[in-house]
Amino acid sequence: MGLTTDSTSAPPGADSPGTGIEALPAPDDPASLKVVPARHYARWVAAVAVIVLVAQFVHGLATNPVWEWHVFRDYVLSETIVQAVWVTLQLTAYATVLGFLLGTVLAFMRLSRSPVLQTVAWTYIWIFRSIPMIVQLVFWFNLSALYESLGVGIPFGPVFWSVDSNSLIGTIGAAIIGLTLHQAAYAAEIVRGGVIAVDQGQLEAAAALGIPRLRQIRRIVLPQAMRAILPTAGNEIIGLLKGTSVVYVMAIGELFYQVTVIYGRNGRVIPLLLVATAWYVVLTSLLSVAQYYVERRYARGAKRALPPTPFQRARRFVTTQRLLAARQLTEKT
Repeated sequence: MGLTTDSTSAPPGADSPGTGIEALPAPDDPASLKVVPARHYARWVAAVAVIVLVAQFVHGLATNPVWEWHVFRDYVLSETIVQAVWVTLQLTAYATVLGFLLGTVLAFMRLSRSPVLQTVAWTYIWIFRSIPMIVQLVFWFNLSALYESLGVGIPFGPVFWSVDSNSLIGTIGAAIIGLTLHQAAYAAEIVRGGVIAVDQGQLEAAAALGIPRLRQIRRIVLPQAMRAILPTAGNEIIGLLKGTSVVYVMAIGELFYQVTVIYGRNGRVIPLLLVATAWYVVLTSLLSVAQYYVERRYARGAKRALPPTPFQRARRFVTTQRLLAARQLTEKT
């Protein structure tokens, strides 16, 4: 038995007999199709719930008398608070610069081929990441109890020159030493991670071209490693800024300590804690903006076209609106 085909077969798109399936006719104009937008009901409900919660929070800030906004206005820009903010910035700046310098040295010690340098760097990082910052600060604050004087001389021999520990270090010095040594342990791992992220083939190519090792690090490794270092380093610096509040145990007049002293005298705890909160938010926001622009600078070699900054977006939006307004005015006239 053979199979035969009908020479008058139906054209494509026609109904197939016996199948019960009707083919949809192809539209002549795709623009005639009705576009039905997707409706995300769950997303709308979640957005409404978030807006209601935010509105309730803002309403509570504005109407709850416990916040005592008049006390906040009296102290937020007072001379005592501004001086405390300056002390906080100084501690953060010193600990950041010194900590990352020491951390960079420790990072390259861990990456060296010397087992002695590797062991010393690893031990340092292990110890200072294991001890809480407040314990380190209290230890350095009481260094004179362990060493009454510090001097220079022959190791295990006579001392030629010595000075009292308290007069040499002092309270601020002890705080800077504690913050720096603590920060260096974390900075070392941040820098080491950034260096490891650089393709080792570039170092091999540089060595084959006869480029000295120090120049390889300075001109090839670090510029590329900065793209991996900066996000984590910026986060660590912001954490250090807030972590300087721990030095209140040493009675240093930084922001949190001054706030506690003031509300200890007048009993206005909530508004003065709000003063400290506002200043920390402002300072961390400025650091975040600085981090954004530094990261943008080091991203120039990795991207062909950098995305516009928020200021550039705002300027472009204003320019576009002006052009549209001018065009509409021209069409009307």
